[in-house]
Amino acid sequence: MPCMTDRENLTVFYDGACPLCAREIGFYRRRRGADAVNWVDVSRDGEDEPAPGLSRRQALARFHVREADGRMLSGGRAFAALWLSLPGFRPLGRLFRLAPLAALLERAYSGFLKLRPRLQALAARREARLQHD
Repeated sequence: MPCMTDRENLTVFYDGACPLCAREIGFYRRRRGADAVNWVDVSRDGEDEPAPGLSRRQALARFHVREADGRMLSGGRAFAALWLSLPGFRPLGRLFRLAPLAALLERAYSGFLKLRPRLQALAARREARLQHD
C-alpha cells in the first residue's frame, strides 16, 4: 500500500481528481513542513482499501488523515491534525482541536461537502474555459 512507509508521520488521503481538493492540497504541499507528510492521492491509488479500515469510497467522499500513532481522523478533525503538522498552521490546529471549535469546524466541513458537487462542476467548467482560451 502506498501510504505505508517507515516514517512515522501524518498521512493525508485526498481526492486528487477533485479540482477543489487538488488545489487545496497543492497549497498545503507547498508549505514548510509538508515534506514530512505522506500524501496519498486516492483517485490514482487504485487500492480498494488505501489504509486499513479506510475504503477507497470513504477516502474519496471525505478528507481523512492517519496520525503517526495509526489513529484515523476525518473531516474537521483531519484538517486540525494536518494544520498541527505544518509549522505555519500549528496555532490554527491547536485552536481547532478544542471541543467547541472542533465541532464548529466539523459543521462547516459537512456544509462544504453538501456544496462540493456544485463547486466541483463550477471549477471544472472554469478549468475547461481556461484550457480552451
